[in-house]
Amino acid sequence: MGRGLLSFWTWFEIGLCALFGFLIQSVLWLFTWPFDRRRLIVGRCFRLVGVVAARLTPCWHFGVYGEVPRRIEGRTVFVSNHESQADPFLISFLPWEMKWLAKVSLFKIPISGWMMRLAGDIPILRGDGDSAKDAMKQCARWLDRGVPVVIFPEGTRTEDGKMGKFKDGAFRLALDSGAQIVPIAVCGTREALPKHSWKFGFTRALVAVGTPIPTAGRGASDLEAIKAEARTQIEAMRARMLPLTSAAPG
Repeated sequence: MGRGLLSFWTWFEIGLCALFGFLIQSVLWLFTWPFDRRRLIVGRCFRLVGVVAARLTPCWHFGVYGEVPRRIEGRTVFVSNHESQADPFLISFLPWEMKWLAKVSLFKIPISGWMMRLAGDIPILRGDGDSAKDAMKQCARWLDRGVPVVIFPEGTRTEDGKMGKFKDGAFRLALDSGAQIVPIAVCGTREALPKHSWKFGFTRALVAVGTPIPTAGRGASDLEAIKAEARTQIEAMRARMLPLTSAAPG
């Protein structure tokens, strides 16, 4: 009962944050679209709304692990493991703007979906080849404008806490665009909002940023090696963060 009541309150709090955030974001968009065609301001506004909502959520304690650069190269593809729907809230604690590749159903949610569209995030219909191609083209256009993108290469959230197989899309995008790949690791969010559940869980979670993986001079034959390098970095970062999060045993 207690967790259910707390979850109702948390959804209400997140909804209020989204509503006020959308109003602010809309005003910013009206005033900035003539000169901010990369949507850096409205995009960053959206991410900060997520940070505020996470900080106001009584059962979440989110933070950044280790040092992260204040600025990041624009032609960058971030790849992250995916533990729960809370991951975007946690990753938004990182101090730069990046456009997100996300399933199209999220863009249909009132307010938050509208905010994603205003921010310039990219919808993809899972399992649809044409949608995937169009989404990758949109990602490439953002990279050409000097705006990083972030992709979950597993394609979906983990069921058991173990990372799933990485799909090729994010890595092909980086190779084709000449973009560097930067691994991101999240740890501890699986219980924040468990898959197939509407109830929030008490959790401590951290996000860490890895070492850039250059793609210059590399081609399709290097794809599997690059995927393995990104996966190794994410696994190592998660291992370091694990004792500090709610995911730690005991």
